[in-house]
Amino acid sequence: MTEETPGFEEKPDVPSGATSDDAEPKAAPEEGAAPAGDGHAENAGLVAQLDQVRTALSERTADLQRLQAEYQNYRRRVERDRIAVKEIAIANLLTELLPVLDDIGRAREHGELVGGFKSVAESLETVAAKMGLQQFGKEGEPFDPTIHEALMHSYAPDVTETTCVAILQPGYRIGERTIRPARVAVAEPQPGAQTVKAEGAEETPAADDKENGGPDEG
Repeated sequence: MTEETPGFEEKPDVPSGATSDDAEPKAAPEEGAAPAGDGHAENAGLVAQLDQVRTALSERTADLQRLQAEYQNYRRRVERDRIAVKEIAIANLLTELLPVLDDIGRAREHGELVGGFKSVAESLETVAAKMGLQQFGKEGEPFDPTIHEALMHSYAPDVTETTCVAILQPGYRIGERTIRPARVAVAEPQPGAQTVKAEGAEETPAADDKENGGPDEG
């Protein structure tokens, strides 16, 4: 029976050329731990992706705003075209009715607008007015070549400018649009009337000075 020496413990055999540290097993790296450099790279990648998403969102927002503006412009153009087509259609219809309205006016002037014909004529005039038709042209108003058409011309001593002295056919407009000018007879001031008037005005002060005892001659 072998006796053990007190104070000594048995140690495992260590291969030659190896240190005691090599004999101890190394601790395994903790799971989930990553080197510090990999974390910075991952953050930089996320920031780059976020910038790309923001850029794409800005571009899509700009495209949407541009499409919305184009759609609003399209709606306005369609509405303007619709109103213009409606006004043109009404103007064409009322233009065709103008000779009938002229006949009604002549019948009224001659006292022939009576009975059932009067009721129909007034109804037609009411409908035309509701559609925006307005009559214009009065005797005594200044001649305006943009709304008047002069068919007769004369001179008159009692006018100071070219004046409509007779309305041969009334004019008609829809809103600001003239569909037929008023056909009128015009009169201009008598030639030489202004000169005679001006000479008379110059002679009046001298006569007044003589009557009021002006400076004596000599």
